[in-house]
Amino acid sequence: MTTQRHRVSITPEQRAKLEPLLLNRQSGKCYICDEPIDLELQHEDLEIDHIDPFSQGGADSANNYALVHQRCNRSKGASDIRVARRLAEMEKLHQQAKAEGERGANLRHVLTKYGGGKARLRVRRESDRVEFSFSETADPRVQSVPLYRDKLSGAEYFFTVAPLEYLHHDDRINPRDIGANVRNLIEEFLQGRPQLHIGLAWWAAEEDGAGTLKLFDGQHKAASQIMLGVKELPVRVFMEPDVDVLVTTNTNAGSSLRQIAFDKATMRHLGSTLYADRAAQYRKMRQLPDDDLSFSEQDLVRHFRGEHRQMEKYIIDAQRDFITHNPDNRLTEFVEMGGRGTSRPLAYATVERAFFQLLHQKALNSAIDEGLESGSNPRDLERTQMIRLMNIFADVFFVDKWDPDVGGYQLESRIFKGDEIAEQHLRAWRIARDEVAVNVIRWVKLVITHYFAFTGKMVDDERLLHARLPDALWERIAAFFENLSALPCWVDKNMAQSVFGPKQNFDYWNQVFQTGESTDGTKVLAEGLSIQEMISSRP
Repeated sequence: MTTQRHRVSITPEQRAKLEPLLLNRQSGKCYICDEPIDLELQHEDLEIDHIDPFSQGGADSANNYALVHQRCNRSKGASDIRVARRLAEMEKLHQQAKAEGERGANLRHVLTKYGGGKARLRVRRESDRVEFSFSETADPRVQSVPLYRDKLSGAEYFFTVAPLEYLHHDDRINPRDIGANVRNLIEEFLQGRPQLHIGLAWWAAEEDGAGTLKLFDGQHKAASQIMLGVKELPVRVFMEPDVDVLVTTNTNAGSSLRQIAFDKATMRHLGSTLYADRAAQYRKMRQLPDDDLSFSEQDLVRHFRGEHRQMEKYIIDAQRDFITHNPDNRLTEFVEMGGRGTSRPLAYATVERAFFQLLHQKALNSAIDEGLESGSNPRDLERTQMIRLMNIFADVFFVDKWDPDVGGYQLESRIFKGDEIAEQHLRAWRIARDEVAVNVIRWVKLVITHYFAFTGKMVDDERLLHARLPDALWERIAAFFENLSALPCWVDKNMAQSVFGPKQNFDYWNQVFQTGESTDGTKVLAEGLSIQEMISSRP
């Protein structure tokens, strides 16, 4: 629930006296973003706002005022400055995580910032109870709680309230980043409403008898509460479980059962994890070395025949996950993993429907390591060439062209109202539309097959990236993107409401590219695209 802000109303003289006092109280930093404030250089870009909202009974006095950057106070979209402060903190954690080569921040990053994830726990089983002590906290007493057994799975578990020092994040079972819905949870908890579903964790003894308490479900609720000052959280703890069963259960909860709102990128990562797990199980059953890759994808599918459909999915998930999170992939900087946001132009779902339509979707019969040393391994070629394709696309449309500060929020409406938007930014936003990008990559597939037909070479349409594409073909693909970027429709502001306002279907842009006209008769291009013209280098 959000409320309307009541801005602080003071005279210029009062403000001149108040700003230095607030800045000193805030150690010279903005209350929201915690970055330095310069009263002289940033004078026109500062605001004073209430900390506890005035509409919720917060005092209209200096003790409840905060000095903030104007952009911080307005860009976060939160009515409560305390929420904006936490969102800014979360954004910093995301930036730090990405600078370290990670997808984004998760619960581990929040725990680290707030002193969590440090201690390991010793648990002793006593018949139908377990005993343990959070000895590294202010309460070192031995606790004894009931141990329960799930009647169907046989899994054992107990309940406790764990201090942050003992909580760790399990990014294998739950690889999700902390997404935008953390805002709603922070606002909810600030309203004094309780957590309805407790977090799930697991514990297992390691060689010395102690083990880490790993939280794998409920990280958004946990992170929200921790950022608001909570020092301990209630959890249901699975006692020495089969972790592979938890991974599979959690994956099914986010896919076929739809119990968890996992985004597609997270599901691919989980599928990749399960692929690695199944390969390890296969080696163990066949008594193969840990690094053996002499078996094929089809061998895995046949071996795990009870879940052969899932196994085929895990194989492709691993391929997609590797491509998406490869540090050499420049396109992912512009991809919103949880949907189509407004700070990044591309949705991950669009990447799947557009680029990953070129991936081979079936398990291979060849050995997994076949051709690795010679550089002819089909899956390895598929990955490296897909990344090369995505990088060319990124360089032409997004790199040094997309402005995250402008973003995409109601962009077409802003253009219609007369806002000045840079053409290269507008082009990036429009080319990233789901229905546009899918058709663009369909034409890339046509460029590839056209090249091989021209050179008289037979290719498998379902395995286009399993053979090394020659440099001449890469030049044609780059030329296609360059010529595509020059089409006037991407920067035509008169199309803000007609062509680019509503979401169109795939057939709409398929017909535009073929004929120049849309399915409703709108003239979008002067004429349909010509492969020969589109692959010719621009002068």
